[in-house]
Amino acid sequence: MVVYIEDKKQKESISSIILADLPDWFGLPDSTAEYIKCSQELPFWAEIENNTAKGFINLKETSSDTAEIYVMGVLKTMHNNGIGKKLFEAFYSYAKEHNYSFIQVKTVQEGHYEEYDRTIQFYKKLGFKELECFPALWDEWNPCQIFIMAIK
Repeated sequence: MVVYIEDKKQKESISSIILADLPDWFGLPDSTAEYIKCSQELPFWAEIENNTAKGFINLKETSSDTAEIYVMGVLKTMHNNGIGKKLFEAFYSYAKEHNYSFIQVKTVQEGHYEEYDRTIQFYKKLGFKELECFPALWDEWNPCQIFIMAIK
């Protein structure tokens, strides 16, 4: 069941456990620590089964019109079980209720890492479209691809 989490310590615990399980996506300690720290302040949903978090997603407002999927993760053993889609649906509903017009997500450009290529396929299945690639936003070996979706 997807639940909205408000407690900062619970957000920290969930994001720490999930991201630690995903070193192929979150293998840079400084970046991961920043995701965990910032997640405590953002709207946050988690998939909880039997008192165990299986995944989470959070929302960062990048403008009054745009909500960003700041960070999202699902335990690796739980991939392809519909958890990511359920988390996104909760995120989308919140964004719509709060009158955002767009959702964006940043990821590594397709063709650089197999793990991120699978992530991109997930976002495309949800309906995201490519907006723009910023080759040097993060660094040369991680070109930042932005995907967007209009909220209807």
